[in-house]
Amino acid sequence: MIREDNEGREERGGREEQRKRRPAKARGDQSRRKRPKKRRRKRNPQMIPVLIAVFLILVVGGITVGKMLYDKYSPSREMADTKEYFHLEKDQEMAVLLNDTLLEDKGRFMDGRVYVNVETVYQHLNSRFYWDASENTYLYALPTELVSASVGSSEYSVAKAKQNEGYVILRADGNDIYVALDFINKYTKFSYEYWEEPNRVHIVTEFGGKDVVTAQKEAQVRCLAGIKSPILTTVDKGSTMYVLEEEEEIEEWTRVLTKDGYIGYVRDKQISAVSQEVTEEPEYTEPVYSSITKDHTINLSWHQVTNMDANENIYRVLANTKGLTTVSPTWFRLKDNDGGIESLASQEYVNHCHQNGVEVWGLVEDITYKDTILDYEIFTKTASRQKLVNNLIAQAIQYGLDGLNLDMEFINADSARGYLQFIRELSIMCRLNGIVLSVDNYVPAEYNKFYDRAEQGVFADYVIIMGYDETPRNAEAAGSVASLGFVEKGIQDTLLEVPKEKVINAMPFYTRFWKTDENGEVTSEALGMDSATQRAANNSVEPVWDETTGQYYIELEYEGSIYQMWLEEERSIEEKLKLIKQYELAGVASWRLGYERASIWDIILRYVN
Repeated sequence: MIREDNEGREERGGREEQRKRRPAKARGDQSRRKRPKKRRRKRNPQMIPVLIAVFLILVVGGITVGKMLYDKYSPSREMADTKEYFHLEKDQEMAVLLNDTLLEDKGRFMDGRVYVNVETVYQHLNSRFYWDASENTYLYALPTELVSASVGSSEYSVAKAKQNEGYVILRADGNDIYVALDFINKYTKFSYEYWEEPNRVHIVTEFGGKDVVTAQKEAQVRCLAGIKSPILTTVDKGSTMYVLEEEEEIEEWTRVLTKDGYIGYVRDKQISAVSQEVTEEPEYTEPVYSSITKDHTINLSWHQVTNMDANENIYRVLANTKGLTTVSPTWFRLKDNDGGIESLASQEYVNHCHQNGVEVWGLVEDITYKDTILDYEIFTKTASRQKLVNNLIAQAIQYGLDGLNLDMEFINADSARGYLQFIRELSIMCRLNGIVLSVDNYVPAEYNKFYDRAEQGVFADYVIIMGYDETPRNAEAAGSVASLGFVEKGIQDTLLEVPKEKVINAMPFYTRFWKTDENGEVTSEALGMDSATQRAANNSVEPVWDETTGQYYIELEYEGSIYQMWLEEERSIEEKLKLIKQYELAGVASWRLGYERASIWDIILRYVN
């Protein structure tokens, strides 16, 4: 029994042990059904490499696509080569930014100081600085003094007084001349800042309110509008940048100028809305170029004097005038390129005019010896130019002239700068000696813009329009000498450059009698008023008033040739005088004494008194 009991216990104990080893779920399965065994799938060992290869392709493809997407949509971190951006090739070269523009001109950074090319100064900062390459002299005309500096020196002169800047004012690099920006700043209103690495200077000549944006966080300024464009510079949060205009608006980008001289593009999401910032003007007092202004309306007429004996004609021609305030005899001729002049001045002539209350403004012309002075070195060389100034002033003082009248009709583009400098330098001496300076000019046109009437108007007391020769004597077709429309346009265009209180309009006392032969060849002769009227009467031609030109017109045919004339007489002259009154000009001038008829002076007196 004991054995049986033990066997029973052992059997029960074995079953208990088996239950402990079964999973809980199996233990809870009362049905105790026997589950079928799972059949293991046999794997093909040849598929493993294929699966690995597919996996690797997917991984590599994913990486490639991810990189492509990253490259396409992530901003570039490439930094621009700033020396290349500023086109700097030499160590001393300096980029020049003027307001919001990067100039092609390059400056120099030498001895810790900014230098710019003298041509940069002329074109962009102050055209009154004059560089004389033949004498290595740099000049600037003040109202009563001439400033002069030389290459390689720290000294300069104002009139005859020497001054020292403590640095080299002008430096030469081959044919290029560079002037210290600090020296220009003494006589010109602008402000500037400069930086190194790379060398760049920002010159500001425009002041007042400007559009700016502020960086909302650290922002990249790129060369072009796009996240892949190289980075020019990075601006800190809170930095302001000037907003620059663009021809076409670019979405999500704004063109800016940073405060340290970089022009590029910044993303809109990195900046604030546009606001205003005021750029303060530097302290600077502009020089005042005072003028002699007469307290009466000018009534001037030129008197053609070809030799000393012709001076005696003043008694006759002056006696035939009324209300004439000023006579301008053709006395002084440029005769060479060294500053020499030929003079026909007469003290007796001046005395007679003064006794009759008429001022004398001696005319200076370049016509008689135009072939001798063709290259006009007389104006481009400082020594010749100043010799000419001294010769003219000496004549004016010697004969007690009231003024000088410049009639330079053959100036070309190459000599124009020198001619303007001559006017400046002559104006200094005229101002110091109380001598009126007047300058004759063609009617404004594209071909004579270099005469620069605006600059003349600053230094000269009067600017005279030669409102005639609309159709010059050597024209290919006949035409009016001074039609009304031509005269009015000349006045209007001149007033765009010169204040009306300085403008005098000159009228012709002559007309041209035109002949066009059967072969189409055109010739003409100048006739005074009486001669022209007589020519019409001799040919039994009745003049017809032409509203378009504001003149009487005649035309006749004789032996196969056509003769034409647009007359100057009382009515046509009055139409021109109405314009002078309408535009409130400083006065009237006329070419020339002796061509007019006596009744003309009564017409002029109605408008000039």
